[in-house]
Amino acid sequence: MRPILALAILSATLLLPAQERKVPMSLHELTLNTLDGRPQALSAYKGKVVLAVNVASECGYTPQYEGLQKLSADYADRGLVVLGFPCNQFGAQETGTPAQIGAFCKKNYGVTFPLFEKVDVKGPAQAPVYRFLTAHHGEPAWNFHKYLVGRDGQVLKAFPSKVTPGGTELRSAIEAALR
Repeated sequence: MRPILALAILSATLLLPAQERKVPMSLHELTLNTLDGRPQALSAYKGKVVLAVNVASECGYTPQYEGLQKLSADYADRGLVVLGFPCNQFGAQETGTPAQIGAFCKKNYGVTFPLFEKVDVKGPAQAPVYRFLTAHHGEPAWNFHKYLVGRDGQVLKAFPSKVTPGGTELRSAIEAALR
């Protein structure tokens, strides 16, 4: 396909309302760039329970990074993977470069779980991963909205920002998904 034609098709697709764009059938169909720019096929997480979270470095909920890291450590051996998706759509609270985001998360919260390139989680440029996550569970209203995805790659439940990583509601849902 010619580059100009491909660009025209991509541009036309992005202008479609989110509900009219193709929604992936499973989280495992997607490939995204990690924070360091390397492609990561989410099929690598087949058979795992995934907690996908839109994150930001300058938000009132930013201390949830600590709880997300604890969840990652506590449940990794049982099959939980936390995935962080930096987003700058809520209050411009994630303005950093990929290197700055990575350094901030490591230094302040010891984050070792995978972080991906900055994405739009809503609107006309919504990333395909969020098109999938939000298809039946609604768009995030703010940073640190969480989507729990089962081992089969399907979204089980969504949790608003105020639901903390250490809270009973989220931990109970994770426990159930890991059974």
